[in-house]
Amino acid sequence: RFNISQLEEWLRGKNLQQSGAAQMLEPLIQAAQLLQLKKKTSEDAEAICSLCTSLTTQQIVKILNLYTPVNEFEERVTVAFIRDIQAHLQERNDPPQLLLDFKHMFPVLFPFNPSSITMDSINLPASLNLEFLNKV
Repeated sequence: RFNISQLEEWLRGKNLQQSGAAQMLEPLIQAAQLLQLKKKTSEDAEAICSLCTSLTTQQIVKILNLYTPVNEFEERVTVAFIRDIQAHLQERNDPPQLLLDFKHMFPVLFPFNPSSITMDSINLPASLNLEFLNKV
Protein backbone atom coordinates (compact mmCIF):
# COMPACT_ATOMS: atom_id res chain seq x y z
CA ARG A 1 0.00 0.00 0.00
CA PHE A 2 2.91 2.33 0.74
CA ASN A 3 4.31 1.93 -2.78
CA ILE A 4 0.91 2.63 -4.31
CA SER A 5 0.54 5.79 -2.22
CA GLN A 6 3.98 6.87 -3.47
CA LEU A 7 2.71 6.47 -7.05
CA GLU A 8 -0.42 8.46 -6.22
CA GLU A 9 1.70 11.21 -4.66
CA TRP A 10 3.93 11.28 -7.73
CA LEU A 11 0.85 11.65 -9.96
CA ARG A 12 -0.37 14.56 -7.84
CA GLY A 13 3.09 16.16 -7.93
CA LYS A 14 3.15 15.98 -11.74
CA ASN A 15 -0.49 17.19 -12.04
CA LEU A 16 -1.48 13.93 -13.72
CA GLN A 17 -4.61 13.21 -11.66
CA GLN A 18 -6.82 13.66 -14.72
CA SER A 19 -4.62 11.54 -17.01
CA GLY A 20 -6.44 8.29 -16.24
CA ALA A 21 -3.43 6.75 -14.50
CA ALA A 22 -5.08 7.01 -11.07
CA GLN A 23 -8.12 5.11 -12.36
CA MET A 24 -5.81 2.40 -13.70
CA LEU A 25 -4.30 2.04 -10.21
CA GLU A 26 -7.72 1.58 -8.56
CA PRO A 27 -7.83 -2.26 -8.79
CA LEU A 28 -4.32 -2.42 -7.34
CA ILE A 29 -5.29 -0.05 -4.52
CA GLN A 30 -8.36 -2.14 -3.73
CA ALA A 31 -6.33 -5.38 -3.80
CA ALA A 32 -3.86 -3.89 -1.29
CA GLN A 33 -6.74 -2.74 0.93
CA LEU A 34 -8.36 -6.18 0.66
CA LEU A 35 -5.20 -7.76 2.00
CA GLN A 36 -5.19 -5.36 4.96
CA LEU A 37 -8.82 -5.90 5.99
CA LYS A 38 -10.01 -8.42 8.56
CA LYS A 39 -11.34 -11.58 6.96
CA LYS A 40 -13.40 -13.37 9.60
CA THR A 41 -17.04 -12.30 10.02
CA SER A 42 -19.99 -11.66 7.75
CA GLU A 43 -19.57 -7.93 8.45
CA ASP A 44 -15.99 -8.18 7.18
CA ALA A 45 -17.32 -9.84 4.02
CA GLU A 46 -19.82 -7.01 3.51
CA ALA A 47 -17.07 -4.42 3.99
CA ILE A 48 -14.88 -6.19 1.43
CA CYS A 49 -17.75 -6.36 -1.07
CA SER A 50 -18.55 -2.67 -0.70
CA LEU A 51 -14.89 -1.65 -0.91
CA CYS A 52 -13.75 -3.78 -3.86
CA THR A 53 -15.88 -2.33 -6.65
CA SER A 54 -13.08 -2.32 -9.23
CA LEU A 55 -12.25 -5.98 -8.66
CA THR A 56 -14.32 -8.80 -10.10
CA THR A 57 -15.68 -11.60 -7.95
CA GLN A 58 -13.12 -13.96 -9.48
CA GLN A 59 -10.27 -11.61 -8.64
CA ILE A 60 -11.40 -11.18 -5.03
CA VAL A 61 -11.77 -14.94 -4.56
CA LYS A 62 -8.40 -15.59 -6.19
CA ILE A 63 -6.67 -13.06 -3.91
CA LEU A 64 -8.31 -14.58 -0.83
CA ASN A 65 -7.39 -18.11 -1.90
CA LEU A 66 -3.77 -17.18 -2.52
CA TYR A 67 -3.41 -15.08 0.65
CA THR A 68 -0.62 -16.46 2.82
CA PRO A 69 -0.32 -15.14 6.40
CA VAL A 70 3.01 -13.57 7.29
CA ASN A 71 3.19 -14.55 10.93
CA GLU A 72 1.64 -17.02 13.36
CA PHE A 73 -0.91 -14.46 14.62
CA GLU A 74 -2.73 -14.45 11.31
CA GLU A 75 -4.77 -17.31 9.91
CA ARG A 76 -5.49 -18.39 6.36
CA VAL A 77 -8.78 -17.21 4.94
CA THR A 78 -11.37 -19.89 5.62
CA VAL A 79 -13.37 -21.58 2.89
CA ALA A 80 -16.56 -20.52 4.69
CA PHE A 81 -15.51 -16.86 4.51
CA ILE A 82 -14.75 -17.15 0.80
CA ARG A 83 -18.17 -18.74 0.23
CA ASP A 84 -19.71 -15.86 2.19
CA ILE A 85 -17.96 -13.40 -0.14
CA GLN A 86 -19.21 -15.30 -3.17
CA ALA A 87 -22.77 -15.26 -1.78
CA HIS A 88 -22.58 -11.49 -1.27
CA LEU A 89 -21.25 -10.95 -4.78
CA GLN A 90 -23.42 -13.39 -6.73
CA GLU A 91 -25.71 -10.63 -8.02
CA ARG A 92 -22.78 -8.77 -9.58
CA ASN A 93 -22.63 -8.94 -13.35
CA ASP A 94 -18.89 -9.05 -13.80
CA PRO A 95 -17.58 -8.94 -17.35
CA PRO A 96 -15.93 -12.19 -18.43
CA GLN A 97 -12.25 -11.88 -17.69
CA LEU A 98 -9.31 -14.13 -18.23
CA LEU A 99 -7.48 -15.12 -15.05
CA LEU A 100 -4.09 -16.65 -15.62
CA ASP A 101 -2.52 -19.26 -13.42
CA PHE A 102 0.84 -17.59 -12.89
CA LYS A 103 2.31 -20.75 -11.37
CA HIS A 104 1.84 -22.71 -14.59
CA MET A 105 5.10 -23.02 -16.49
CA PHE A 106 5.54 -24.35 -19.98
CA PRO A 107 8.59 -24.73 -22.21
CA VAL A 108 9.17 -22.38 -25.11
CA LEU A 109 11.34 -23.45 -27.99
CA PHE A 110 13.13 -20.79 -30.02
CA PRO A 111 14.70 -22.26 -33.13
CA PHE A 112 18.37 -21.41 -33.72
CA ASN A 113 19.08 -20.12 -37.20
CA PRO A 114 22.81 -19.52 -37.63
CA SER A 115 23.83 -16.52 -39.68
CA SER A 116 25.91 -16.95 -42.79
CA ILE A 117 27.74 -13.69 -41.97
CA THR A 118 30.99 -14.15 -40.08
CA MET A 119 32.00 -11.75 -37.35
CA ASP A 120 35.29 -10.80 -39.01
CA SER A 121 33.43 -9.56 -42.09
CA ILE A 122 31.37 -7.02 -40.14
CA ASN A 123 32.44 -3.38 -40.38
CA LEU A 124 31.12 -0.97 -37.77
CA PRO A 125 30.30 2.51 -39.09
CA ALA A 126 32.20 5.36 -37.43
CA SER A 127 28.90 7.16 -36.82
CA LEU A 128 28.09 4.62 -34.06
CA ASN A 129 31.00 5.98 -31.96
CA LEU A 130 32.16 2.51 -30.93
CA GLU A 131 35.89 3.16 -31.12
CA PHE A 132 36.35 1.36 -27.79
CA LEU A 133 35.56 -1.96 -29.49
CA ASN A 134 38.50 -3.87 -30.91
CA LYS A 135 38.38 -6.67 -33.46
CA VAL A 136 40.19 -9.74 -32.25
